[in-house]
Amino acid sequence: MLKRTKGRILLSLLVITGLAGTINNTSLSNQERKFISGKLKESRTDLLNVVKSLSASQLDYKISSQTPSIRDCFYHFVLTEKKLWVDLEAAMKEPARPEKRLELKMTDDDLLNMMNSNVKPVSEEFKTINTKWNSMTEAISAFKSLRSQQMKYVKTTTSDLRNRFIQIPAGWVDCYQYIIYLSNNSDQHLRKIQDILLHPSFPPK
Repeated sequence: MLKRTKGRILLSLLVITGLAGTINNTSLSNQERKFISGKLKESRTDLLNVVKSLSASQLDYKISSQTPSIRDCFYHFVLTEKKLWVDLEAAMKEPARPEKRLELKMTDDDLLNMMNSNVKPVSEEFKTINTKWNSMTEAISAFKSLRSQQMKYVKTTTSDLRNRFIQIPAGWVDCYQYIIYLSNNSDQHLRKIQDILLHPSFPPK
């Protein structure tokens, strides 16, 4: 009886202090969900708004033979996005390793600042890619489907993203940071597309 009474008192204190349900809870906070959901949604909107009304000649325009067209950029983006998501899914199947957090060298803000200052210009050589899409319509549809999957995952997952890890060129990040990295993939391709749009020789239609 005494143990039961003590247990009820402890539970009452947890509820009053707002701690009930958070002990050993390593899922994303509401703030984290809101931040990354916003980034995924914003980058999706920005990218689709840029490409949705372009003509075939605009989509295929190249500043030079060594640079990509907007179509190339978008196809490359969707393929990269899909690969990044597959890599994340694989990392999330691994056991949580909270002890590895000591090896992380970047905060979320460090990662964001690094990515924002490390955008390669569109004039750099662009690797040729093979795609399975026959049109921009197909590629846009594939992107919309993938991004919807990503946003649903971020909003609903109870998995421990903060204690699972994956390596990017700049070093190890946790899987929440990796989604930030993934969302920046959209921003980087958007900037490349905008570079093409702003070129003096870009066709009016």
